[in-house]
Amino acid sequence: MANPLYDQLFGCHAGKTTPFLHLPDGVTLTHAGFVARAARFANVLRAMGIAPGDRLAVQIDKSPDALAVYAACAQAGVIFLPLNPAYTAEEIRYFVTDSGAAAFVCQPARREEMAPVAKAAGTRLETLGAEGEGSLAAQADAADDSFTTAERSADDLAAFLYTSGTTGRSKGAMLTQGNLLSNAQTLVDLWQFTSNDVLLHALPIFHTHGLFVATNVTLVAGGAMVFLPKLDIDQLIAHMPQATAMMGVPTFYTRLLDDARFTRDVAANMRLFISGSAPLLAETHAAFEDRSGHRILERYGMTETNMNTSNPYDGERRAGTVGLPLPDVELKITDPETGKILPDGEIGSIEVRGPNVFKGYWQMPEKTAQELRADGFFITGDLGHRDADGYVTIVGRDKDLIISGGYNIYPKEVELLLDDQPGVLESAVIGVPHPDFGESVVAVLVARRGAEPDLEQITADLGASLAKFKQPRRLIVLPELPRNTMGKVQKNVLRETYADLFQPRA
Repeated sequence: MANPLYDQLFGCHAGKTTPFLHLPDGVTLTHAGFVARAARFANVLRAMGIAPGDRLAVQIDKSPDALAVYAACAQAGVIFLPLNPAYTAEEIRYFVTDSGAAAFVCQPARREEMAPVAKAAGTRLETLGAEGEGSLAAQADAADDSFTTAERSADDLAAFLYTSGTTGRSKGAMLTQGNLLSNAQTLVDLWQFTSNDVLLHALPIFHTHGLFVATNVTLVAGGAMVFLPKLDIDQLIAHMPQATAMMGVPTFYTRLLDDARFTRDVAANMRLFISGSAPLLAETHAAFEDRSGHRILERYGMTETNMNTSNPYDGERRAGTVGLPLPDVELKITDPETGKILPDGEIGSIEVRGPNVFKGYWQMPEKTAQELRADGFFITGDLGHRDADGYVTIVGRDKDLIISGGYNIYPKEVELLLDDQPGVLESAVIGVPHPDFGESVVAVLVARRGAEPDLEQITADLGASLAKFKQPRRLIVLPELPRNTMGKVQKNVLRETYADLFQPRA
């Protein structure tokens, strides 16, 4: 029976005794051992009556078993729905209910908390812990390690990933087997992964980056991973000499640079460092190259599409850009109002089309129609421009665009100037309500360690570089910027915090 995702990610490794997962405690799991463990979980899912096309929601800690449940879903034809372990019971209630999950798996310690959620949703509750404990693990221990793979096609759904929901109800992005597999195959070729690669994996696996990029790429290539539970700089540095590649968010790289133990010798065996999920500062690019001899490869993707663009493996990796469209991805910059294609250099809405683009939003046909055009182009919600060489630069999210007095202001333009100011480590520029202008510009700064930015001088410098309507009316210094689990700055949190900054006081 055919099942493209399972066959090409997992099934092809059934007999391989080469390492797949190197764990921090020194234990190594082979490809064959992992496939057998996944088959045990697949048998459990079938015994529970979960059929192909049903949804399995999981809110569990990162572990080999957690990854095996993903593989089991692929083998059983079950739609995998991973959820952030940080979500509260009330947040989980929405995801489990909206998805119509046939079963929900949580951490053993949260079973009592989640029982009412599962009951209200009319779904079965199981548990799985990071140390191999829990009801699901116990059933898997007793199950057979061979399973007849469910027949599926490239167009069948493989996973749901819910968007963050910062501007309304979270949307369940429906990803097909073809979406996941095509993207992984493209990236293996583009980034030149082989079975000799060992990926240093410290990302979470409830998100596109850690699961569908890092893990799937490794599986397609037939390589191995140093599988760390979370970002731990001691562990990253300790295991880096045995690795050949790392995928991370900007925080990984700034933390490494803050540690004197991270040297060229430590990174000598590495061939590739990849960054994504949030913008990487140009300064981090330069500092990392100076320290390690490696130039970070930055790329761009999102929940609904996986990866869209990448800086080249061989060729110029341009700081501040997310590189070129992937070989099988079409990308255009359009006028947000008319949809007309804009010339190179002009800022507009980024739209993409390709085999990586999702099928739509679960039970949201109107929202799907708004963002996924009839011709297959997806309106990403990101604003950016493309240069004459084809490199794409992202200037922000459409919802982050500031309109002050009728003028459009792109936060990235202001942030780049602020980040170059003495004493400033990074910045976030937001628009907040203003009684006269509709919105006004506010800049939130984070100081470099041991420095104190001169706000008056910064204001004067910006005045010489920016039109008056673009200049921040207020500069605020914070110890750090609010970020989500993938390192993205949460500008919605800043907008809420400073929403009343310019409002008349009662």
